[in-house]
Amino acid sequence: MTSGTVEDYLKQLYAEQYASGESAPVTTGRLAVVMGVTPGTATSMVKSLATSGLVQHELRKGVQLTAEGETLALSVLRRHRLMELFLVEVLKLDWSVVHEEAEMLEHAISDRVLERIDSLLGHPTVDPHGDPIPSATGHVEGPNRTSLANCPLNEPQRVRRILKQDPEFLRFAEREGLVPGATLLIIDREAVAESVRIRVVGREISSLGLAVAHKIIVQPVIG
Repeated sequence: MTSGTVEDYLKQLYAEQYASGESAPVTTGRLAVVMGVTPGTATSMVKSLATSGLVQHELRKGVQLTAEGETLALSVLRRHRLMELFLVEVLKLDWSVVHEEAEMLEHAISDRVLERIDSLLGHPTVDPHGDPIPSATGHVEGPNRTSLANCPLNEPQRVRRILKQDPEFLRFAEREGLVPGATLLIIDREAVAESVRIRVVGREISSLGLAVAHKIIVQPVIG
């Protein structure tokens, strides 16, 4: 049985490894930053994970999960995202606070209870923020990288996923109507001002900075 710390490292490694959409090595320096630890601490953990067969580490190249490490990482992600959805749908917690709660619960919940929750929720495929929930067999939907910053203009889009999930950002997204399932149009983009103008269905036109727009993943409305 892996420790909570090991699970946290594997989960974060998975997120960083696939951050660009394609699998790529993660430097120990980057891992230290996202884990909030010193480079020495991250290096020590990487060595331990490599000894356990969970990662491969090449000097001056970086760290990548092995097949076993990726399986464990997806298992942690499944627990985390199902717990987030359970906290929102059943316990009625606000979507802006469930990430931190799930961070604690993901290490404690048993497989038996997790599968019961999965069944209770109707075997969902996404969490409250639109993140894909890995299946029990380890399958996970590939990332969609189309955002408000690069989707076509004046074509209906539906919000699919919110990439930034700190409470302040999620509360902002909710105030602006930018929640999974919302339909909108990109009216125009202004490169000099680094902004986009959008119209969410049922709301007036508003403006967003490109940094925010990159965090809102969308898909075309078909039909």
